[in-house]
Amino acid sequence: MVFLEFEEQLESLYAQLEKIKQVGEEGELDVTPMIKELESKIKTKRKEIYENLSGWQKVQLSRHPERPYTLYYVEQMCRKFIELHGDRNVKDDKAIVGGLANIDGQSVVIIGHQKGVNTKLRQYRNFGMANPEGYRKALRLMKLAERFGFPVVSLIDTPGAYPGIEAEERGQAEAIARNLFEMAQLKVPIVCVVIGEGASGGAIGIGLGDRLAMLENTWYSVISPESCSSILWRSWDYKEQAAESLKLTADHMLEFGIIDDIIKEPTGGAHVEPEAMAKLLKRYIKKTIADLSEMTPEERIDKRIEKFSSIGRFEIVKKVKVN
Repeated sequence: MVFLEFEEQLESLYAQLEKIKQVGEEGELDVTPMIKELESKIKTKRKEIYENLSGWQKVQLSRHPERPYTLYYVEQMCRKFIELHGDRNVKDDKAIVGGLANIDGQSVVIIGHQKGVNTKLRQYRNFGMANPEGYRKALRLMKLAERFGFPVVSLIDTPGAYPGIEAEERGQAEAIARNLFEMAQLKVPIVCVVIGEGASGGAIGIGLGDRLAMLENTWYSVISPESCSSILWRSWDYKEQAAESLKLTADHMLEFGIIDDIIKEPTGGAHVEPEAMAKLLKRYIKKTIADLSEMTPEERIDKRIEKFSSIGRFEIVKKVKVN
């Protein structure tokens, strides 16, 4: 089990619990009362910690190495999944996965960012940072979904689109912009969920849909706290302050009208009870698809465009003559 900075007290309690269990096994002693007492303390302490998380702490949780990624959710939610590869132009981008799936009898196309579960796989998946061909693969699959009338499910978890020179040479900005243009007009329902990090164009490139939700301990912003800190203060030391100022948590996004729903996580985060989290996510996706399917394609497209056009606040100021 991996503990984060703010979970030091929990780590200490878990260490005590393991020690007591070990003593009980080696000495053939009944330590059940002590185990129950410690488990109760752990439950209370976890609840206390997670009731008042800061923006930076939620960013840390969204990056937890044991947090479930797209392919885990696909495995848990879907009866069948057939992964489809390549953009039919350059190559198959491993940072974005997608394919045909069946969720309790409902055929869908699932697309999502995929990070690796260990060092080797993180490199293989490019840490979830997609190249242009990744977004073009996603668009190809969305067009396939439209052809057969399948809803699209998009799971977002990326520190951003890949910023390398080769990505820019192959049209990173154009690929993301094209996805936004096409997703706005897609005739089938689109359900988008931020399951981890939701950074910049890398997230929005597969994040324009009829419904946009976030898991409770995730973030969604034009820039990461570290990058914001390095630009404003020329140092990463102010990342916590940047996280608070950016207002990037699910609560803030709902308040601003950028997202539609927040999906609660088990106490301690999605990684503590990944199977329970998968069930909650599946329930949300099924209900949302059912609701969206009651609308006509024209109604969905109109509401989708209206939703994203109304994001943000502005004021028109009349010209003032200056003498």
